[in-house]
Amino acid sequence: MGKIAFVFPGQGSQAVGMGKDACDRVDASRERFEQADAALGFALSQIVFEGPEEELKKTYHTQPALLTTSIALFEAFRAAGVQPDYVAGHSLGEYSALVVAGVLGFEDAVRTVRLRGEYMEQAVPGGRGAMAATLGADRGQLTALCADISASVGVVEPANLNCPGQIVVSGSKEGVAALAERGKEAGAKRVIPLEVSGPFHSSLMKPAAERLAAALAEVAMQPAVVPVVANVTAETVQDPAVVRDLLVRQVYSPVLWEDSIAALIALGVDTFIEIGSGTVLAGLIRKIDKSVNVVSINSMAAVDAYLAGGQA
Repeated sequence: MGKIAFVFPGQGSQAVGMGKDACDRVDASRERFEQADAALGFALSQIVFEGPEEELKKTYHTQPALLTTSIALFEAFRAAGVQPDYVAGHSLGEYSALVVAGVLGFEDAVRTVRLRGEYMEQAVPGGRGAMAATLGADRGQLTALCADISASVGVVEPANLNCPGQIVVSGSKEGVAALAERGKEAGAKRVIPLEVSGPFHSSLMKPAAERLAAALAEVAMQPAVVPVVANVTAETVQDPAVVRDLLVRQVYSPVLWEDSIAALIALGVDTFIEIGSGTVLAGLIRKIDKSVNVVSINSMAAVDAYLAGGQA
């Protein structure tokens, strides 16, 4: 029997109305939204279910909203009785993975990612940072090109190593613009600017990481009951002290998603269950390895289909 990994999406997967069907049908899912509202002291659930989209897209709302939706859908999916052998999450999604692994309490996680969103938003003044997706670039060549531009024009660094041929870069407006112009030197067929509020997962985020370190120092953590594959190292982690350090580094380090999925496959995982809004991770995983089984649990219809044996 192959092993199972639960994976959790990050920023960019949000959609108004996500998780509402789980909230309406499953008591444990509704309780998660109620707990999030109470932990934050405002009606996050109202922003999630009704919008407006502009509010949901604010980083400090998006982060707790996606976390809460993932955990609400996880509660709904518990009926399937599936136990993961490993968990992982993409950037923000790592916090959902840590809740499921028993490292972080849910309310602590909600409050922490709200702060993480605020700190990331405030780290670099608006308009100074940028991110772009490169398609078709060679990883080694792109890393070298980023270093060259960072030394001469402005900071630009690999931020999300998502799957073969899809690498997101992040940094200063000038650095990212120069990379967009010179991307062909690294084999990029296209460089697409991303609509983001800051240069996430770049060294420009170090001020946010320092503030997050202070917040995380106050948060209780337990050893993981399920090994978590960390974004920063693409290796399993269970020790809370190591988790804390990696969550701080994660803010300014690249997300090694392709490496993380490869590591999970090497550990014997052949089924990936994406739990949360959207299907972004399922698409990336299929590009990394077509032979694995991938399921997206992003609605009650998906839960029902899984329970009915429509997806196994």
